[in-house]
Amino acid sequence: MPVAQPVRITIDLGALAANYAQLRHRAVGAEVAAVVKANAYGLGIGPVAARLAEVGCRSFFVGTVTEGLELRQLQAAAQIFVLNEMPAGSAALYLQQQLLPVLNTMDEVRTWATQGAGAPAALQIDTGMTRAGLSAADVAGLCEDGRLCQALKLVLIMSHLACADEPDHALNLQQLERFRTLRRHWPGVPWSIANSAGIFLGPDFHGDLVRPGIALYGGRPGASGDNPMREVVRLESRVLQVRQLTQRSSVGYGATRALAPNARIATVGIGYADGYPRALSGCGCALWQGARAGVAGRVSMDLLTLDVSATGFEQLATGDWVTLIGGGLPLEEVAATAGTVNYELLTSLSRRADRIYR
Repeated sequence: MPVAQPVRITIDLGALAANYAQLRHRAVGAEVAAVVKANAYGLGIGPVAARLAEVGCRSFFVGTVTEGLELRQLQAAAQIFVLNEMPAGSAALYLQQQLLPVLNTMDEVRTWATQGAGAPAALQIDTGMTRAGLSAADVAGLCEDGRLCQALKLVLIMSHLACADEPDHALNLQQLERFRTLRRHWPGVPWSIANSAGIFLGPDFHGDLVRPGIALYGGRPGASGDNPMREVVRLESRVLQVRQLTQRSSVGYGATRALAPNARIATVGIGYADGYPRALSGCGCALWQGARAGVAGRVSMDLLTLDVSATGFEQLATGDWVTLIGGGLPLEEVAATAGTVNYELLTSLSRRADRIYR
């Protein structure tokens, strides 16, 4: 009989589907794919992909071949793009499992041209991210090699926006214009440049396919402002111990926080091994029945302590659940307090936590 873990992550698949529907409405005329790399941003690639497929998603992007193989076992009919490195000798595996490589270097282009047996692929062009994809010089060299170009069956030309979460950033339009210029070498091939935030930049960025990730999972697509997406994730942990101090005492590693006599402390079964950042030591908080309690002292590997001396926590007891993300503690607020981004919080969630789908 499985033993319940002290950490649970509730994933609202209905909200996930609603977010997908909203993005389809915003990007009308374009196919809406889904980025499900890193175990669907930590939420579970199987249930997430299944629900998205139910509501019409047909194309998925993963980060690695291993992720592609996992998804293929779950979604036999899906179009699966592998974003990152195409390992040496893996072409046969791509062909066998009908995975589509995203070609990012000239070496990968040559490999697929000779070993891909005419199977489809995507080509990424770097327009200003300076991270992955062919440079303008690479594109020029490729186009000069007629035999190499003819050996490629491209089903998507793509690029990636560096500053889409800042709508007024000048680089957005610069990248779009560079992309327009470079993709003219492949007339008629579908194109894609918009990630989650890119969808909100408007129709000029939508192209033939958009590739949302964080927005699907309830994260705010922009760097600031209101979040138009529905909340998908709630992180909770069980209270393991509550006690009232009888004397002034320090709390946690390093004795960084001291509490006065009569203060009440709740020890909660979550820590940085579960994905709750150590950076929230002394500044994070938890919710219980609408009241907030601050993290007292350092977050440790499996435990943290809350100062529950304030009004509203008189009835808090061992076995109760407190909320660390969601349900009144927005993902973006927690990320900002920890000095990180919503992406990192989600993808850091431990696999040892119980995941509850509804």
